[in-house]
Amino acid sequence: QVQLVESGGGLVQAGGSLRLSCAASGSIANINAMGWYRQCPGKQRELVATITSGGRTNLADSVKGRFTIARDNAKNTVYLQMNSLKPEDTAVYYCNAEIRRLFGVLFDDYWGQGTQVTVSS
Repeated sequence: QVQLVESGGGLVQAGGSLRLSCAASGSIANINAMGWYRQCPGKQRELVATITSGGRTNLADSVKGRFTIARDNAKNTVYLQMNSLKPEDTAVYYCNAEIRRLFGVLFDDYWGQGTQVTVSS
């Protein structure tokens, strides 16, 4: 079994900051890319940021300059530092990881349960 457990969501005023964490656990052999996606009610899930095992990052244009993604490979954990938050950042944030399980051959996509981020104006 592989699990992704997120933490760090909550309610914050516009201009504030939050830090999300996501830890992967279970029968893990390797983790390739890790990332964060978000979904607003009635909208499709969208990419926020990704990071490769080597540390290469990709951020959505809407969050560049405000959000930072980082990971600790030793802890199988990915972080999303969100600064200068705006009301339009309000969404459920989901952690994603490409994981090869022990004794497995292929990488599969795994998702966390989601954590709510609400930014008040």
